[in-house]
Amino acid sequence: MLGRRDLLKTSGATALATMLPHSAGAATVAVQPTGPREIVPLDAGWRFHLGHASNPAKDFGFGRSHDTFAKSGDAGTPVAEAKFDASGWETVSLPHDWAVDLPFERFGPAGSDADKTGSFQGFKPLGRMWPASSVGWYRIVLPLPKGDAGRRLLLQFDGVSRDCRVILNGFFVGANESGYAPFELDITDFSRPGEDNVLVVRCDVSLGEAWSYEGAGLYRAVRLVRTAPVHVRQYGATVRSTVGAQGATTQILTEIVNDGPAVPAQVRSIVSDTTGRVVATLLSDPVTLPEWATLTTTQQTLIAHPALWSLETPHLYTLTTEILVGGVVVDNDQTHFGIRTLRFDADKGFFLNGRPVKIKGTCNHQDHAGVGFAVPDSLHVWRLEQLKAMGANAYRSTHHPAAPAILAACDRMGILVLEETRQMSSNAEAMSQLDRMVRRGRNHPSIVLWSIGNEEIHRGTETGARIAETMKRRIYQLDGTRLVTEAFNGKFGEGASRVLDVMGCNYYLDAIDGYHASHPTVPMIGTETGSTVMTRGEYARNDAEGFVPAYDKEYPRWATTAEKWWSFYDARAFLSGGFVWTGFDYRGEPTPFERWPENVSNFGQMDLCGFPKDNYHYYRAWWGSAPVLHLFPHWNWPGREGKPVSVWVHSNCAEVELLLNGRSLGRKPVVRNRHLEWEVPYAPGKITARGFRDGRQILTAERATTGAAARIGLSSDRRRLAPGEVAVVRAAVLDAQRREVAIASNAITFALSGDARLLGVGNGDPRSLEPDHATRRSAFNGLCMALIQAGPRGGPIRLEARGDGLAPAMLPLIGARA
Repeated sequence: MLGRRDLLKTSGATALATMLPHSAGAATVAVQPTGPREIVPLDAGWRFHLGHASNPAKDFGFGRSHDTFAKSGDAGTPVAEAKFDASGWETVSLPHDWAVDLPFERFGPAGSDADKTGSFQGFKPLGRMWPASSVGWYRIVLPLPKGDAGRRLLLQFDGVSRDCRVILNGFFVGANESGYAPFELDITDFSRPGEDNVLVVRCDVSLGEAWSYEGAGLYRAVRLVRTAPVHVRQYGATVRSTVGAQGATTQILTEIVNDGPAVPAQVRSIVSDTTGRVVATLLSDPVTLPEWATLTTTQQTLIAHPALWSLETPHLYTLTTEILVGGVVVDNDQTHFGIRTLRFDADKGFFLNGRPVKIKGTCNHQDHAGVGFAVPDSLHVWRLEQLKAMGANAYRSTHHPAAPAILAACDRMGILVLEETRQMSSNAEAMSQLDRMVRRGRNHPSIVLWSIGNEEIHRGTETGARIAETMKRRIYQLDGTRLVTEAFNGKFGEGASRVLDVMGCNYYLDAIDGYHASHPTVPMIGTETGSTVMTRGEYARNDAEGFVPAYDKEYPRWATTAEKWWSFYDARAFLSGGFVWTGFDYRGEPTPFERWPENVSNFGQMDLCGFPKDNYHYYRAWWGSAPVLHLFPHWNWPGREGKPVSVWVHSNCAEVELLLNGRSLGRKPVVRNRHLEWEVPYAPGKITARGFRDGRQILTAERATTGAAARIGLSSDRRRLAPGEVAVVRAAVLDAQRREVAIASNAITFALSGDARLLGVGNGDPRSLEPDHATRRSAFNGLCMALIQAGPRGGPIRLEARGDGLAPAMLPLIGARA
């Protein structure tokens, strides 16, 4: 007998299905249309409290008795009961990361393995060593109207860190292991329409998934979805397009869920372009939906003269799917998609819409100063904007599925995505995570490759090959329009590499040419490259302080400089491009100083706040098309008069001349993908770089010796904020002439008025132990940051900044009404 969710695949506009036997206990009344779906964000009104991973008495009694799962409807904790008083719990809004608020803790004595482990976690006390801070409880009361009776009620989670139990009205309704894969739970049977319903989520991060900081709690969105019994499955509308001489042949597959008795239905698919103009309307023949089953229909149309999705013109189409029962729309859903062609060539690299594109990407974790893992959607967008301004055209989610906001923004902005699953295995859990990632992502035109793993220990074995074959087979079943890669650090050509469509190379430049020679039909891509370590604003290695210079010189034994890897990849057409490690600094993995108090990586082209390091401008010069002239370091070196200072220039001009206090130090030609360098005896004043093309000066850059810190300067590229939108405010310490003092460390206090909240603060210092959620932050090398989030009411917003001995500053913002 076929089960409740057996998939009956059909073809053509008319779906042919076999009737299933009546399920025991199923309703026998006719389905009554209940109207299109409603999506209710559950981002406010949550209560939060820490639990305990090993002491039930401190975990609200959970697990005190061995019979926790003995009786359904009794979750074994008073937290799940309606009468429980949670008024003393903290009120939080989503996204929320409780780990970022934990105090920094030493894991062990200096030089110990525990000390190194702590540094990789950003010294946040999570894990089995820290049971008192590794469990968190979330509780919210959901008033459900009587009209929800007869509807299906679905809870959708975009990501929960981590191993969670979801309880509604005392009933366990589901669990989820991974902190990164989205999941959905049907809570219909456990709901009580017309009453207050108690939803509880218990998260346990005793066991982790990453070797760096990964947050804790409901750090992505949660929503309640109300649908009719007949509705489109989550991620159930799939669009596949084939571009030909006559246009784009577009196939639409729709997975329809029928949670009720058999009923006739139709599917109406409406395709509109970026302007909203309808380009196709398809109505299926009536199809009988089997009771308590899922069925797939297929429709097809030709879109003449399609607007192709590309990096320059990321055109998106919208598919509106309607399910009709008795001629009435009972459910609708929207899906965005793009039309484009992809090709990876073993000799010539990557092609988008038939044109060669060198992939210029960055690898990225998902935390940010001030908020940890709880990154609001608009901050994700801001981070992508900074990467694109650097010249990046691609994003690798490392090493997990990206946030939905990232995928949607990459679609809109024309950024390619390498989407990666977390667990490289073919066990049931890993395959479920893979399934959810591919289903969610297969309509996103930005996604051009699926990655099944990163630097896996079994990558070069036959076990790894068998696992890869199973994962690849499932990806092809679910999608079939994109190729599969895996990120290999060494062992190219061994084990699972023979299964891959595109060979993913992490580092090991000396092995790439040999692999290509022995595998000439296999396309290649640099899944992870670079890994230069740099501290923003520091220009000498200081092991005692924990600083590495920002000169593109320092790197681990397995890595290279930016110049070396990019020159190598740029010179080889068969390499599709690469993803530098990393776009932004992230908490944990503070190579090369894996010790207390180092808690943030040094790998980013930007620091944890998103402030550019000098290498950011190397990529601007050689990845972008606009003229670039970036001169560094700063020119404040008291006590070093007469001693040489290494002065670098990142530029794509033809020639650059350097001057010290107006005296020329020589003019040098710029070599492609290289930097320029002078050794300059320090003298107070200013250094000036002049950039030339065709013998004509086109750019000037200058660094001046500044005076003492005297005032604060505030700036933001967002001054008018939609409700919920975040402004990243840059606070700079200035001298009396309003020049930035690059060596200043003054503490700055922020005060906010208006309908907005101060989400958090940061400064990019990889050793800082200051809190993220605060109103005060010390400047690091002249800069610190405040995150301002607009509220729903709109109106004027004022951010004031003050510091001892500094003239204050005020930044006016404006919030738009919801």
